[in-house]
Amino acid sequence: MVNHKSGFVTIIGNPNVGKSTLMNVLVGERLFVVTPKVQTTRHRIIGIVNNDNYQIIFSDTPGILEASYTMQNIMMGFVKKSIEDADILILMVEGRKTMQKNRQILKIIKNNSRPLLLLINKIDCIDKKTLKDTIYYWGNIFTKAEILPISATKKKNIQILLKKVIHLLPEHKAYYPKDEITDRSERFFVSEIIREKIFFLYRKEIPYSSEVSIDSFEDKESLLKVYCSIHLERNSQKEILIGNKGKAIKKLSIISRKSLERFFQKRIFLHLYVKINKNWRSNKSKLKRLGYFLS
Repeated sequence: MVNHKSGFVTIIGNPNVGKSTLMNVLVGERLFVVTPKVQTTRHRIIGIVNNDNYQIIFSDTPGILEASYTMQNIMMGFVKKSIEDADILILMVEGRKTMQKNRQILKIIKNNSRPLLLLINKIDCIDKKTLKDTIYYWGNIFTKAEILPISATKKKNIQILLKKVIHLLPEHKAYYPKDEITDRSERFFVSEIIREKIFFLYRKEIPYSSEVSIDSFEDKESLLKVYCSIHLERNSQKEILIGNKGKAIKKLSIISRKSLERFFQKRIFLHLYVKINKNWRSNKSKLKRLGYFLS
């Protein structure tokens, strides 16, 4: 295709800076988990924006952090791999906050030769002086970056961002079929939706110690039957997740099913089973079975 543009755009930033919110806005679909809690995104997830003349492959990545156990090391591996694959880098920051959580990744970004767009997000929550100071601060650190203030939730300056990305895209044929919007399977999004609800409903260590796997996925014309396992590390966590007389897991099942029905636009039969999978976040073989491996 003549004069067609296509490329990979990696979005990087601190936990809870708004990367997944931005991805949902850019792709125009509710594909990415968004919660008020940090460290919600655990995988590299691709969202594809298609047009007759271009294809943008955005990568949502885990928030930058200083890894303290094996799962977080793998998560930071996803970030590094996404940077290596990128044609364009987007670094998201917000007013008043710096990025000192993983100096190695910041160094990789700084030494990268690819175009860098630095987005100052949540500008609807800061005053003009703070915005000015934030632009000055990051402009001194990343001197070659193009800085753009945005608000992902208010969709402010998103069209300007898209125009800048399209301008920077290399000429290339489409990498994916033009009717695709992600590289992830429906099974993956089932587990992500349930995990999102766990983040909303439970406190303390429960969201961070839990993972969801799909045991059975039977898709019929009018009904999708899904059997899932929720993996936890300790029996005490299982008791909390199930709740008194099963009330907590029943609530989790109901709101997950409703969200899945909106996502798939059909009736859902959902069965949740809780398993104890000791130290799964620190065990490489267990993590691999749960989908944590670098492609």
